[in-house]
Formats: sequence, C-alpha cells, structure tokens
Amino acid sequence: MSLEQIYTAVLEGNAEACRQGVESILQSGEAPDAILHRALIPAMGEVGARFERQEYYVPEMLVAARAMQAGLSVIRPLLVAGGIKATGRVVLGTVQGDLHDIGKNLVGMMLEGAGFEVTDLGTDVPPARFVEAANGGADLVALSALLTTTMTKMPAVLAALDDAGIRHGLKVIIGGAPLTQDYADKIGADGYAPDASQAVSVAKRLLAKG
Repeated sequence: MSLEQIYTAVLEGNAEACRQGVESILQSGEAPDAILHRALIPAMGEVGARFERQEYYVPEMLVAARAMQAGLSVIRPLLVAGGIKATGRVVLGTVQGDLHDIGKNLVGMMLEGAGFEVTDLGTDVPPARFVEAANGGADLVALSALLTTTMTKMPAVLAALDDAGIRHGLKVIIGGAPLTQDYADKIGADGYAPDASQAVSVAKRLLAKG
C-alpha cells in the first residue's frame, strides 16, 4: 500500500481500504506525519475542491470524510505521542436549542482532515459549555445553527466568551443554512462559512492572521 493509494481510498470514500492502507504503510516504516501531510490532508483538500467545482456533493463529502477519519484514527495516537503540532485547536458545536448535526459533523471532519484538532461539543450547546471548552486553549470556536430561531443564540455565545475574558485572540466562525456574512458582521463573529469546504479555508485564513 502506498500514500497514493491511501489518497485514492479517501477520494473514493473507502473507509476500510483507507484504514488498512494506513496500518500497512505504518508497518513498512512510513512516518505518521507523512501519512497525514502527504495523503490524508491532500485528499481532503481535493475533496473540498471537487465540492466547490460541483463534482462532489454533500453525500460524497461525507463518505470521503469518514474514510479519512478511519485512517486518521490509526495515526492520531502516534501523532499525539510524537508531539506533532495541529494546525490549530477548534471547539465546534450547534448552538443551544438546535439539534441539527449533519453540517456540523461534516465541518468537524473536514477540519480534522486539514490537520486541525477538533473538540466537537455536539448539539444544543449552551454558551457556558463553549466557554468551558474554549478556555482549554482553543484557537477558534465554530458555531452552527440550521434554524432562524436558533441562530439568534449565537450572540449569547460571543457575549459569554467576552464576559469570560477569553474572546481576545480567539477567532469565532459561524455557519448554517440561514446564516450570512452580513449576520456574522452584525454579531461580531470573525468569519462566516456557507459550507464545510469553505469553513476550512476561513479557519486557515483567520488563524494565519493571528
């Protein structure tokens, strides 16, 4: 099994082939960070590019992301043990009152595929929980909402981060069907992503700015 075959397994959404490929190539002596940076991350970058070209849609992105996760699960403990630094630390969740998680899950998988360390808080997350998780050294908080009635909970999260004194230096991005860049600007979020692929681009851009 080669790095190219692992890359292809992700693109094809073949989770078992990806997992077995990673295990096989590790046994042959390949470094875990090489698998991450030369196979898994490039594959998810290509998945995002195909989505933006409308060659892939959400179902294809989901199966590719799950395949990537299968491979990543094998090397994650080795990366941690080896002290390999993540691209950034992200706290992710769907805001209080909202139980939708497909978009959030995809964003989390795409971010992991880009080398971020992701803490997924799940759905119906109150502001205090975001604060608690972000206080552990997060670089970015990603808020999701799928309803017009729950997107209004986002300012409360920003206010809670402010009140806790950790908003400075912490980037916040928002996403979900009813959201817009105008709404992000209005509530003081640092970024807005209309889909999972662009969430990765926005996260990278914001963290590169510091």
